[in-house]
Amino acid sequence: METRHPIPFQLIELQDVCFTIQKDGEDVNLVNQVSLKVPKGHFMAIVGPSGCGKTTLLKTIAGLNPESAGSLIWDGRNLSEDEDFEPTEIGYVPQFSIAYDPLTVDESVEAATRLRVKSRNSSELDRRIDRVLDETGLTGIADRKVKVLSGGQKRRLGLAMELVSDPRLLLCDEVTSGLDPRSEREIVRLLHDLSRKGGRIVMSVTHSLAHLELYDSVLVLHEGCVAFHGPPDQLTHYFSVNDTEEVYPRLASQGGERWLVSWRKHNDSYREMMMKKRDKLIESGSLQVPEEPVPVSRNDRDETHKSTKTTPKENGEPKTTTPLVSRALPLPGFLGQFSTLLSRRWRIFFRDRTQVLLQLAILVIFPIIITLFSDKAGDNIKRYSDFKSDNMLIEYKEQAEVMADQAKVGAAVSGIIMFQVVLLSLMGSNNSAREIAGERQVYEKEKFGGLRPSAYLASKIVFLACLVVTQSLYMAFFVESFGGEFRGNFMDHAIFLLLINASMTAICLAISALMRTAEQASLLSIYLVGFQLPLSGSVLALPAHIDAFTRPFISAYWAWSGSVEALQNQVYDAVKSVIDTSLTAQQICLTVLGIHIAVALIAALAGVCRPQWD
Repeated sequence: METRHPIPFQLIELQDVCFTIQKDGEDVNLVNQVSLKVPKGHFMAIVGPSGCGKTTLLKTIAGLNPESAGSLIWDGRNLSEDEDFEPTEIGYVPQFSIAYDPLTVDESVEAATRLRVKSRNSSELDRRIDRVLDETGLTGIADRKVKVLSGGQKRRLGLAMELVSDPRLLLCDEVTSGLDPRSEREIVRLLHDLSRKGGRIVMSVTHSLAHLELYDSVLVLHEGCVAFHGPPDQLTHYFSVNDTEEVYPRLASQGGERWLVSWRKHNDSYREMMMKKRDKLIESGSLQVPEEPVPVSRNDRDETHKSTKTTPKENGEPKTTTPLVSRALPLPGFLGQFSTLLSRRWRIFFRDRTQVLLQLAILVIFPIIITLFSDKAGDNIKRYSDFKSDNMLIEYKEQAEVMADQAKVGAAVSGIIMFQVVLLSLMGSNNSAREIAGERQVYEKEKFGGLRPSAYLASKIVFLACLVVTQSLYMAFFVESFGGEFRGNFMDHAIFLLLINASMTAICLAISALMRTAEQASLLSIYLVGFQLPLSGSVLALPAHIDAFTRPFISAYWAWSGSVEALQNQVYDAVKSVIDTSLTAQQICLTVLGIHIAVALIAALAGVCRPQWD
């Protein structure tokens, strides 16, 4: 009697799943009533013409697109109602590269492992990295930098970075697109082999109809609807065509919903064909499926389950077995992810020669520019004579000379302070405008894999804080040494220079976290810096009703005003004599700049927590 495995081997099931968007005020189903069952150890292709919903379906399965209707069942759990996938249960390989060009293959895989899997020691970490590199055929090029890899090698690297957590469900989005025929077949063969290990399900979206014989089943979509799901060798028969290349033209002969109605009449018979082929693979030993796991709670999944279960009676006695437990690997803690990210960021920074040279140029040139204009700020201010002359002409001349000195020195001192403030604002913008938005896709992918947004943001803050402290203190001490001493409390002045750089860095980091693209973040940050000078009131006082509204938001004003308040009395009076803008006490300036930094960091945290997968 033939052995059947109808339900026990089933791991994922879609029940009338829909994903709907609003277009021109109407609901449009990009995924329309998709139903299918996929067993363990199965390799499935998702094909169809452009725009048919392949990638959208894959993202819906992954949870990146919340289903609008229907249910998604995973290992007995209804993901539409209960808890979602554990990060290590699922791997998602997107169309774009998820590795940084300056890093090597080995460094990329190591970072992915440290971010996704908690290793007990370095030996366990090394074994996992070596195994993944070997599985994906990357061992021989482990020391090669990502930027010199071929398209096929980058696809293998993307797979390797997902396999570090041993996902039971591996979703691949167009991983063979743009490859030559040989590389394409190698990748498909690799995915086929991966599906045969540990009962892993591999779903691969592809536009190509080549190498279908390597798949266990093919899912054909048309206008978001299932038009076919069955063995590859039945594809041409079902669509009544002579060659697979004729399938897409055949699909265009009618709408997706009509194909769906037709398919539902044949679904059961084609599923039976797939199960028979599956039984043969199991019997021949070509496919080894692990024993059905015992359901465990989320809190218990990171512990090895050692209890036994009782199965139906065999020969009149209960049969006790030790099951293979389906468990999600534990994620690293906050500190582990933070240290990995920070180490990786510094490595990328120092290997980016252009960025290093730009930072050095800014660090050196900006203070030098300020010293070129600082001579007048060091001039003495003529004092009034202790003896009052009876000659009105002499008295008037003396007053005019004193006022001229005050105006000259006051304008120079005020201008030099604002010059430093604006240049440090520009440094802050350059520091962080692209820091998060520039790696948006990679970050969103790593967050999907279990990266904590708090650890990610903390690594950015520490990295940028090092730049801020270096830039600000170098600016302050260089100008102090070569441009003339600050005519007041130098430490107070240095603190305000540090705070303006920190404030603009934090604000631009928030912009970077909230914007989708690096171009948007850079443009908005440039505008922000550009408005700092005119709205600060240091050159021309704004109308009172405008000034009251804008001043709380202009970081440059508070840094400039705080530094002016730190000046010696005579120099302070000189500055006051040439400005119309009111100044604010230092303590208030410190408080406002601190608020700017805190609010910006809160906004940045909101930005990194918000899903922005494109």
